[in-house]
Amino acid sequence: MPWTDLFGAGNKGQQAERLACRYLQQQGLILVSQNYRCRTGEIDLIMRDNDQLVFVEVKYRQRADFGHASEYFHSHKRRKFMSAIRHYLVEKQLNPAFTPQRIDVIAIEGTDIQWHKAV
Repeated sequence: MPWTDLFGAGNKGQQAERLACRYLQQQGLILVSQNYRCRTGEIDLIMRDNDQLVFVEVKYRQRADFGHASEYFHSHKRRKFMSAIRHYLVEKQLNPAFTPQRIDVIAIEGTDIQWHKAV
């Protein structure tokens, strides 16, 4: 079954996150956690790339008629995302100053997957 058939039914956001997770695992990243939620925001995927934590926002759009998927990671969403990252690091007792980390965005438009590293 082609991966595009995954979007035929159910929650498209969750299906896009599963697709993004598989894609990143194929690129060598290791899944640490998914759908991390706290009072101030959420993180779709937390991956490990060698010694670096990668906090991933997944954006899905069927078409780019109203903007590209990556454009939906705007300043308000980014602030909430960074707040969730801080919460996660504190919860896990990780010092942000000594924990290698980056933010990536996986933008899925139709059948196209784009990986934006260190946004």
